Amino acid sequence: MKKKRVRIIIVLIVIIGALLAVWGTMAYLQTNLEQLSDLTIVNVDISKMKDGIYVGNYKSFPVAAVVNVTISNHTIAEIDLVKHNNGQGKDAEIIPEKVVEAQSLEVDFVSGATYSSKVILKAIEDALMNTNKE
Repeated sequence: MKKKRVRIIIVLIVIIGALLAVWGTMAYLQTNLEQLSDLTIVNVDISKMKDGIYVGNYKSFPVAAVVNVTISNHTIAEIDLVKHNNGQGKDAEIIPEKVVEAQSLEVDFVSGATYSSKVILKAIEDALMNTNKE
């Protein structure tokens, strides 16, 4: 009878531990998503930037992005999306193309992929604000 009681207690401890882990992960995820909702993107003046490839990244669990931004003659010539951990935000991978076309970070987010859109834009912003070239 004692062994059965010990097993039940161990099972209950494991279940409670798993529930606490899930709750903690969900709270962390919710906090990050709220921060992404409030995220602002700063448009960077590229007219003073030197030619080169600038590396930028941004992550906010569960989304992350790494980009290489090529500046040529004070314009954004190309943006290479090196990495994009996205969950359901794959459609946002068009954002670099929109930025090149607009020559600005002030582009519309992709509907249904808002968080990924913001993370990619923040990675581009990071690259443009970064003085270290590749």
